Amino acid sequence: MAEKSQEQDFLEYVVKALVDNPNDVEVNRSVDEMGVLLTLKINQADMGKIIGRGGNTAKAIRTLLRIVGLKNRSRVNLKIEEPAGGQARQESDSVMEDLKL
Repeated sequence: MAEKSQEQDFLEYVVKALVDNPNDVEVNRSVDEMGVLLTLKINQADMGKIIGRGGNTAKAIRTLLRIVGLKNRSRVNLKIEEPAGGQARQESDSVMEDLKL
């Protein structure tokens, strides 16, 4: 297993401190021409805590990650994966049910 980056360690630490299910937190890192992409997977029940009201918590985490990235001279982006069965999926399923004749 590859050694974790400072960005991964930082994101994992912050998110685990905010959620009720820290054992479900998973951070994956990939690098491409756009920079570093950190993909965050969390328990569905914790989505609201990480997104925050109006997305403010997610924006703050992204800002902090960019600062950590600047220290390492890399551009860091965060993608928060929607858990299976999340709110967006439930809404689209109910719309599809309404369309059935």
